[in-house]
Amino acid sequence: MIRFPAGTSLLATTAVGMLLAGCSASANGETSEPKMSAKKVATLVSEKLASTTGRPKPDISCPEDLVGKVGTTMRCKLTANDGSTLGVTVTVTSVDGDQINFDFEADKTASPAS
Repeated sequence: MIRFPAGTSLLATTAVGMLLAGCSASANGETSEPKMSAKKVATLVSEKLASTTGRPKPDISCPEDLVGKVGTTMRCKLTANDGSTLGVTVTVTSVDGDQINFDFEADKTASPAS
């Protein structure tokens, strides 16, 4: 269970380590590995969290495109309504052609608003 500072309950019931399967990505012509845009990754994580918790989609931001290579990880950030943040680790679990599948796990502790 994700724990937030007092007053933050945005994802209090969210289990960590949820799987997003079948996320599609477009192939990058410069390399043989497909990539999924940072915006697409953030949107998919946000949608999955919202559907799992029954709450509005949280604000997720990711720093770069996700490379479709098994084992690749990326750190994204969830920002709650009160300004507190929570790190989210995205890990590529499989790649089939230009389709990238990944798991994500939220940190157990949020950082308070600055």
